[in-house]
Amino acid sequence: MKFFNMRRSATVALVMVAGLAGLLGGCASPVKSFASQEEFSSTVTYSRLFDSTAAQTCEASRRALLSQGYIISSAREDLVEGRKSFQPEPESHLLMEIRVVCAPDTPDGKVSLGFVTALQDVYALKKSNNSASLGVGALGSVSLPFSSSNDAMVKVGSRTISSDAFYDRFFDLVRRYLVVDDAGN
Repeated sequence: MKFFNMRRSATVALVMVAGLAGLLGGCASPVKSFASQEEFSSTVTYSRLFDSTAAQTCEASRRALLSQGYIISSAREDLVEGRKSFQPEPESHLLMEIRVVCAPDTPDGKVSLGFVTALQDVYALKKSNNSASLGVGALGSVSLPFSSSNDAMVKVGSRTISSDAFYDRFFDLVRRYLVVDDAGN
């Protein structure tokens, strides 16, 4: 009889643990799944052919970015990176980063391919309150509250710009700087 009660107690304990695990598992948020974000359908949006060397294309890209107020963080014969900050609202901040990769497209290198990607990060102002109190033992239980507020910009989103019109305008500007460069200026 004692063996039966021990076995019954162990079974009840296992059922309770399994029930608790199921209950806790129900509280956990399910893993969110997203549909595929990449289609690999068009190369026209992010790249263009230029009648120039890769170095000339990257130099024209650098000048195009500089003409629009971008700060150049890297400039080589095959790569240009620039960034620019925007503040559309008092409590929002945008950071645009543009990367241009230039590669020869013909064996003689007189035609190049420019690949451009623009990434936009969005930041929001987050406020957090901090408080503390000071107790003075000699006077009894007197406490004086001190409070302060900290403001911090927190990244709330990031996206790759996929607008055909955005890249068309950028590539048109690069072509203008290539024409100026070809004219000897």
